[in-house]
Amino acid sequence: MMLSMMISNPRQPGNDIDVYLSPLIEDLRKLWDEGVLVFDGFRKETFEIRAMLFCTINDFPAYGNLSGYSVKGHHACPICEEDTNYIQLKHGRKTMYTRHRHFLKPHHPYRRLKKAFNESQEHETVLILLTGEQVFQQVEHLNIVFGKT
Repeated sequence: MMLSMMISNPRQPGNDIDVYLSPLIEDLRKLWDEGVLVFDGFRKETFEIRAMLFCTINDFPAYGNLSGYSVKGHHACPICEEDTNYIQLKHGRKTMYTRHRHFLKPHHPYRRLKKAFNESQEHETVLILLTGEQVFQQVEHLNIVFGKT
């Protein structure tokens, strides 16, 4: 198991994260495509190991940097996209994302809570998730530029 960690700061790479992650990606590709010979000290023998990236754990801004998805603005939710529910705060330029309770089960008690959620109940249901084919059709024509610009 390998743990790669980056902590954000004012000089973080932002969307140019690929510059820093490219050595890790190259190693992972080699581990998946070709495999690497390693020595097992317990069995006293060499074997070929293969590996893959199983998952990442990150906060929302890091998710945006890693995926290239915009996690700011009115359509910041990568699940809802154009159907993201938001309100613009009156005395500031902040966007607030609302109606997140529609991800709860239909009869969850939080759906009925009005006092804690702008005096409204939640009756909407979750959108049907896109298939892999539909997602690919949305991104197949994107022009991606890697590296520091």
